[in-house]
Amino acid sequence: QVQLVESGGGLVQTGGSLRLSCAASGRTFSNYAMGWFRQAPGKEREFVGAITRIGGVTWFTSSVKGRFTISRDNAKNTVYLQMNSLKPEDTAVYYCAARISISRKPNEYPYWGQGTQVTVSS
Repeated sequence: QVQLVESGGGLVQTGGSLRLSCAASGRTFSNYAMGWFRQAPGKEREFVGAITRIGGVTWFTSSVKGRFTISRDNAKNTVYLQMNSLKPEDTAVYYCAARISISRKPNEYPYWGQGTQVTVSS
């Protein structure tokens, strides 16, 4: 089992920045690719970005490319989502998730955090 805990969400104005963290425990963190997803009210959970086990490759959905970055510190068992130039449409609950290999599909991730709310005001 892998336990994941997100933090860093909050309320920010349009154009602002937030950095989300996801702390992992339970298994060897570096054995897992990590994904970030988000879910807005009334919408399905959607892929935001992901990073490979060592961190050499990152993927992003087109709507956040150039604004969001993902990094990880395997020594600290933590993955980060840096969000810049935030827009109201980025408002959602953000989740981190873990699986053996990188994927864009939420149903392929067996391990999930509880989520953290990000609200971007206009």
